[in-house]
Amino acid sequence: MKDPYSVLGVAKTASADEIKKAYRKLAKKLHPDMNPGDKKAEERFKEVSSAFEILGDPKRRSLYDEFGEISTRPGFDEQKAREFQRQAQAGGFGGGGFRGFENFQGGGAGFDPEDLGAMFEDLFGRRQATRSRRGVVEPVPGDDVEAELEVDLRDAVLGAEREISIARESGPSGTSRLKVRIPPGVETGSRVRLPGQGGPGRRGGEPGDLYLRITVREHPAVRVQGRDLSMDLPITPQEALAGAEVTAPTFEGQVKLKIPPGSQSGRKLRLRGRGLPALKGGATGAPRGDLFVVLQIVLPEDSPQAREAAATLQKLYKFDVRRNVVL
Repeated sequence: MKDPYSVLGVAKTASADEIKKAYRKLAKKLHPDMNPGDKKAEERFKEVSSAFEILGDPKRRSLYDEFGEISTRPGFDEQKAREFQRQAQAGGFGGGGFRGFENFQGGGAGFDPEDLGAMFEDLFGRRQATRSRRGVVEPVPGDDVEAELEVDLRDAVLGAEREISIARESGPSGTSRLKVRIPPGVETGSRVRLPGQGGPGRRGGEPGDLYLRITVREHPAVRVQGRDLSMDLPITPQEALAGAEVTAPTFEGQVKLKIPPGSQSGRKLRLRGRGLPALKGGATGAPRGDLFVVLQIVLPEDSPQAREAAATLQKLYKFDVRRNVVL
């Protein structure tokens, strides 16, 4: 492991703000988004991120300053390390100085190779000791991250590509911008997975994934009912009485719709397959929803002519229009 101070290019006496400033400058310069396909920059970015994980944490920095690289290993026990350090300084292990085992070369009087194995077993546990003696350090995968994303109903029906900003500790200026493909058929509660865009891995581990939890905004004219959609469509009294062919909007363009003669307000007409698509990877065989058009008769503006026409229509009613309204 490289010295984190050298990786960030700061002195060991650097303040927390100086360390953070140096890290952000390097992270912005080396971030994969700024250097697509540059493997050397990607490796340097990982080194810088690992160095900041140590020096950006006051506790971990303090342990590193006291014990060196060994303090960064999984399972490190600082209390036991201090006891070994005390014994080493007292000559209990051949008179060698103790700081992260750098001076523990095994050449001092009374040194037994088994002592070193015992140290590792006590400091890290038997399993970790075996790995340490073999020089094996397991990679640690990054955490999965979840974020919220609001989309319009049009995007949910047709799919879309959006650019979003994600707050990160390791991104330029604390954020990174990502292009996201919204698949057709998402609904509120759906999750879109972005592989490798989650938390960074450590010691060469793979980064986690980013999951975007979708919320579909309410549409001013279209209602969502499962995978079906419904919308009101205004028609004139003449179109309702005589029937007509009218134009109705859908998210995929205008369609021709036949109004049956004698249609009343509230009548539903179905446009098959114009609702929400089946989400890829969702329920097997889930069909696409439909769009229901709800007819609404709209009267003309008030005028003497309109009232005269309405009076003529009134004479044609042979029943009480409110006869079925019962509470």
